[in-house]
Amino acid sequence: MIQKVFKNIRMFFLVVVACSCTVETSRNLTIATASNMKTTMVALQKEYQKQTGTSIDLVVASSGKLTAQIRAGAPFDIFVSADLKYPESLFTDGITISKPEIYAYGTLILWTCKEGLTPEITTLSLPYTTHIGIANPKTAPYGKAAIKVLEYYHLKNKLDEKLVYGESVSQTNQFIQTQHVDLGFTSKSVLFSPYLTRKGSWSAIDRASYPPIKQGIVLLKNGKEKSARKFYHFLTSDKGQLILENYGYLIQNLHKDE
Repeated sequence: MIQKVFKNIRMFFLVVVACSCTVETSRNLTIATASNMKTTMVALQKEYQKQTGTSIDLVVASSGKLTAQIRAGAPFDIFVSADLKYPESLFTDGITISKPEIYAYGTLILWTCKEGLTPEITTLSLPYTTHIGIANPKTAPYGKAAIKVLEYYHLKNKLDEKLVYGESVSQTNQFIQTQHVDLGFTSKSVLFSPYLTRKGSWSAIDRASYPPIKQGIVLLKNGKEKSARKFYHFLTSDKGQLILENYGYLIQNLHKDE
């Protein structure tokens, strides 16, 4: 009788352990999102929840800061980066489930909210242009791309004293919107924010002046793998890609290395 009781208890614990290994926790899907993707991810979040009923929590910061948080054990399920470098570094260190994939290509623009100011490369050197916004190139891929533009036009050293660094694209956008800077480098996606539509003026930067901004997504270990894969498939579906395109991202030649 006693042996039978112990056998039943043992079976109970085996079932509990098995269930804990196969059933994902009930918490929301948590996505670490690069700052340039904030507005776009909100649109994707709403559409995905409408289709699946799954709630998503977004954690927004520069790609470099999010990478540091992931390394420190932050409970994220997916990392949506503004480049491939950071996700690839996590993959190399064995922190991800699989190799990162490109989900879109970013476009760099010059944006200003000052009346009468033309957001062009030639404007950067003019004497009345005293402050130029740029995301921190050490942690923000769009900031790194902006530095490449300045180097391409041989302006980096000349304009060093004018550069005002934001922690991320989002903070740089705030600098531009509040006119703490005359103009700044940012992601084209900012133009599609419902809060910033039709504010200021902008111009696209010649894509030959900076390397392609390959934006990568990667699924993280110790996360909700099944739910994460479902969102990944949504992001790369026709609907997800259409949303990305509608927010200023390029999707042609997706998943083909350039």
